[in-house]
Amino acid sequence: MLADMSHVAFDSDAPLPGPPDPWASTDMPSLRPGPPFHMTEMIEAEPGLARRLLGSLASPSGPAAVLAAAVTEAAAAGRPMVVTGCGTSEHAALAGVEILRDALRTAGLPTATLAGDQALELSLDPVSSGLTIGVSHEGGTPATNAALTACRTAGARTAIVTVSDRSPGAALADIVVTTEELDQNWCHVIGYLAPILAFAAVGAHISGRPLDPEAAAGLIARGVDQAATAEGVAARFANATRLLVIASGSDRPAGRELVLKIEEGTWIPSAYRDLETFLHGHLPSVDGSTALVLILTERERRAERARRAADLLRAAKVLDVRAAAILAEPLDAELPGDLTPAGRLLVPDAPSMPAAVAALLGSAAPLQLITERLARARGTNPDPIRRDDPRYRAAAEAAET
Repeated sequence: MLADMSHVAFDSDAPLPGPPDPWASTDMPSLRPGPPFHMTEMIEAEPGLARRLLGSLASPSGPAAVLAAAVTEAAAAGRPMVVTGCGTSEHAALAGVEILRDALRTAGLPTATLAGDQALELSLDPVSSGLTIGVSHEGGTPATNAALTACRTAGARTAIVTVSDRSPGAALADIVVTTEELDQNWCHVIGYLAPILAFAAVGAHISGRPLDPEAAAGLIARGVDQAATAEGVAARFANATRLLVIASGSDRPAGRELVLKIEEGTWIPSAYRDLETFLHGHLPSVDGSTALVLILTERERRAERARRAADLLRAAKVLDVRAAAILAEPLDAELPGDLTPAGRLLVPDAPSMPAAVAALLGSAAPLQLITERLARARGTNPDPIRRDDPRYRAAAEAAET
């Protein structure tokens, strides 16, 4: 059950409530008449969460190190390594693939057998060896647990990244990495960031490159501080009829997560497109009523990605698309400002961190802030993901039957 913290001043530096004991799935968050939403507070809590979680998972004998050893062993033996999840957790799983691939390459290990897979598909076609890693914030997602069960039954070793070691998902895993602090809203932000931090810790154990919790917290805090810019973007997007998100490289999980956040929290129909894909047939569907967010924080092969992104933005400008960007800070001077008339949120480069870690940690708060401020602009409450409406609650229940 989610804690009702609406009656007390929120301390963004304090640990969030932990999972219930005994385990139980959460109820709908308490409804607030306006901001600050629970989502607002969860975004503000992210730097402190990063500091605490990365500190605890740095232990050389802890669960992140155990999972790192399992990944290393599977990679060295050429066995399958599949990371899976649903919804926000699927996007965190895809982020984990990017982070683990980066770490394995740094360690001189092969990455050909590392992949992400959607939980339902994996449950229907499980791997029979190697390692399956599930991501599930609360640990109760049926499809993810079915995938873990199917892979374990077929002969694979299983692991999970989740908030509680008492959850149904944890009972299906040989290795459990817990993130300990529970997201207090259903438009999950902690549920996205926490497993990314966990994978960053696992990657640090694999590569032998320690990750500074303070540096990570500082990078995330830079994103949290851009609420005013996000509000400007939201004002330009508020009456858009649809929203597109474009990304490339390790920014792609963040792009998919922004689409989910926008649809959950603001109800604007949205879609994700890879950078090059968008330019091959999708232009006829956009016009001045279309909002677009480019996410471009990836450090590897940045020049090539930026050149193609400029082509995309020029095409969007011709069609009066309302373009905004979550952009690596060094690109701010390279991409003309008139190509993103709706605004841009800037992400520092963080060269001391692996490229995938820096990109995914740096873009997390900006994409969440765009959603939260857009919800304000449109008069929606992102916390219950529309399940305070009886029809949408009934639809969700019908889908869960």
